[in-house]
Amino acid sequence: MSTAKSEIKRVTTHKLKEMKQRGEKISMLTAYDFSMAKILDDAGIDILLVGDSASNVMAGHETTLPITLDQMIYHAQSVVRAAKRCFVVVDLPFGSYQGNSREALNAAIRVMKETGGHGVKLEGGQEIGESVIRILTAGIPVMGHLGLTPQSIYKFGTYTVRAKEENEAERLIHDAKYLESIGCFAIVLEKIPADLGKQVAEALSIPVIGIGAGMHVDGQVLVTHDMLGITAEFKPRFLRQYLHLYDDIKNATVQYIADIKAKDFPNEKEQY
Repeated sequence: MSTAKSEIKRVTTHKLKEMKQRGEKISMLTAYDFSMAKILDDAGIDILLVGDSASNVMAGHETTLPITLDQMIYHAQSVVRAAKRCFVVVDLPFGSYQGNSREALNAAIRVMKETGGHGVKLEGGQEIGESVIRILTAGIPVMGHLGLTPQSIYKFGTYTVRAKEENEAERLIHDAKYLESIGCFAIVLEKIPADLGKQVAEALSIPVIGIGAGMHVDGQVLVTHDMLGITAEFKPRFLRQYLHLYDDIKNATVQYIADIKAKDFPNEKEQY
């Protein structure tokens, strides 16, 4: 007698919007490789972001700017192979969409065709509208990103909180409404005042995901390596570390080295 396997229901843009409508918070983390993505997907995460933060945490660069489209595609391919339930969104890297909407579309198409991802994320507001519209007309879901936009770090000159001044806050609200109006399925707000995050979330019908944007947005995202305490030096106010793996992994490695030096590993039970 055969038994049907239970079907895993994929998280979709429609489901994410339904979650906002019923007040269910959305969970989101970054992933860059198969093994970590499998753990996070099995845990029930709603969205995995293949972030250009791979430039920092995986490659050791100071900023997100150096990572290439080919490198983003490699990371995304690895993540998608592991993700059976969650929605996978992929950052378009710096230089692949800002100046030319045709290049932006080509980059987004490459991501979708070569990785199997479910959508792309772009940083910026009305200034990148032409690229967003062109990508959307191809049927590719787009997530926006406002507030602190790391790809523009040399323009800002600092990673400090954005939109504290009234004129910048008004511009952010305008850009958020604009991105919704042209068809983005969600927006990330990074490092802005909590009151402004609440105002934007209440003004939009699409999900607003925060990273340092307060508790009143529709969901939260963190860099997984920060959340797990693998990147020990980075401890902004918005980060809650659930583990301290830097120390745990270091201590385990120290013990492994000591066991080898002491001729304790491998023992008789650990050989053929």
